[in-house]
Amino acid sequence: MLTVAILALPNVIPLDLSIPAHVLGAQDGYDVSVCTEDLTGLTKADIVVVPGYDQPEIPPDDRYLEAIQEAADRGARMVAICTGTFALAATGLLDGRDATTHWKYLDSLKTLHPRVKVLENRLFVEDGKVLTSAGAGAGIDACLHLIRTDFGVVAAHEAGKDVVASPARDGAQPQYVDVLSPVRADLSPIREWVMAHLGDAITVDELAERSHLGRRTFIRHFERETGLAPMRWVTLQRILSARRLLETSDWPIDRIAAVAGFGTGSNFRSVFRREVGTTPTAYRKSNSSNNDW
Repeated sequence: MLTVAILALPNVIPLDLSIPAHVLGAQDGYDVSVCTEDLTGLTKADIVVVPGYDQPEIPPDDRYLEAIQEAADRGARMVAICTGTFALAATGLLDGRDATTHWKYLDSLKTLHPRVKVLENRLFVEDGKVLTSAGAGAGIDACLHLIRTDFGVVAAHEAGKDVVASPARDGAQPQYVDVLSPVRADLSPIREWVMAHLGDAITVDELAERSHLGRRTFIRHFERETGLAPMRWVTLQRILSARRLLETSDWPIDRIAAVAGFGTGSNFRSVFRREVGTTPTAYRKSNSSNNDW
């Protein structure tokens, strides 16, 4: 059981507070509480979530900042939703780290906290034990990312279904798109095709041809819609598929490698370790729904 403390700062944005309370509070394995004036919950929390609040340019009272810093020093994971990033930055916790916030406040974050490496137009950014995210929708993505990290792909999928949200949006996806694409340029059909053919050999040229676009035009549209290069996106979907199979099936590693599109077991192990930070076998032992496998 992991203890989650949600810190409701003065002028907290109600929607930003309700998102982690609902998404994380409904997840088996999390013990979630909301802290307001009484900050003792932060002293034992494994995860501290700071929702957005109004007037983030004004630092919160020192006692809040000290409680955040003490929790981080103790080893707690820190999560900021929207302008909650400003509270983490005010402690110095984000100095030298990659971070993001709602696009409306990016310039303010850069000006007030120049030591923070502010990444623009990202849904969420994870740097070590610190996870920062953009607005309300990205707060859901950040919570699902936490669940996926702690309890696996299947748990994140179920949590996503509960809140009617995609459990697989990557943090690098953009918060917004400046140029509206005409309907015919929407590439969601080609992404659906990829998901149905992950085990096949897939190339950028084939995807461009199926989209009836030139290679360079296809890549430009794809990156604008997803925030990722086409084959990087394909690799991440294959990893998610493999994780789900490791969690829910007793299939041999070589079979999972083939079905998920990695070809050989050796290649699968190499890519999986690079992307997930552990081996497929170790991941299965930690996340399998049947530990007797």
